[in-house]
Amino acid sequence: MTDVAVLLTPFLDLTFAGLDELPPLGGERFATDLIRSPGGGAITATGAARLGLDTVLAAPLGDDPSGAFLAATLRADGVRLVAPHDGLTATTVVMPAHCDRALVTFDPGARVRRADLEALAPRAVVCGVEQLGALPAQTAAYISVGDREARDYARRLPESIAGHTLIANEPEAMLLTGAADAEQAAFALAGHAAAAVVTIGPRGAISVSDDELHVASGVDPGPAVDTTGAGDLFMAAYVWAGLRGMASAERLRWAVLYASLSVTVPTATAGAITQSQLIEEAARRGLRGAATPSPAKER
Repeated sequence: MTDVAVLLTPFLDLTFAGLDELPPLGGERFATDLIRSPGGGAITATGAARLGLDTVLAAPLGDDPSGAFLAATLRADGVRLVAPHDGLTATTVVMPAHCDRALVTFDPGARVRRADLEALAPRAVVCGVEQLGALPAQTAAYISVGDREARDYARRLPESIAGHTLIANEPEAMLLTGAADAEQAAFALAGHAAAAVVTIGPRGAISVSDDELHVASGVDPGPAVDTTGAGDLFMAAYVWAGLRGMASAERLRWAVLYASLSVTVPTATAGAITQSQLIEEAARRGLRGAATPSPAKER
């Protein structure tokens, strides 16, 4: 059985590493390296697979050279794929600098095909709001909200999120709800969904379910090199913890740890550690709750 199907659009990330600063308009700066790596939904799929989950990237890649590169990279991590779409692969240029980054994205708009998803029968899916209509009945969904969806659904959350878990970062959650801070936003979102999770950068994350607030403090992994994709890996670890039957507070702590450990190197997939590495790191930091790896094959 498929553990998790990722419906989020996969991107080819082109990361210009080693920038001292971003170029001004009309200016030029030189990077020390150019790295090709999986982005978007492909980051979440990679993290889930490395954490031992049977994972399918259900959003199609393009049938271009970028798609072929991503397909080979993802399969090497044990991620299963659906047939590609007839077109270009979505691409993002990533420019990390000063513990943050700037992004430029091209997205041709290819989305998950209902027939692919029905054939997979996953235990859980990771998706956006717009993809909820494609889900088979009784499918547990972890909804990722990005900047565009936060703007599209600001203060008018759709009824389709009811019964699912919604995950957003602090600015997105505040935009969605009009709340003044992350905690207020989490309670407001939880009024529409089964659970709401709000990530708050290096400070950690909070969640609300059944009117109960949980807080996971941030983890200091060392200097941040590239924060791109940390939220995608937070999602992967949160789903992993949920499928292992952990309580809400435990899920939050493990997801914060996994995402935090990823930012010390360029690209999210380079920082996506395996299940055994995560458990070792958690034990070193005194985090309990997943003493042994799951029986799923670790990639």
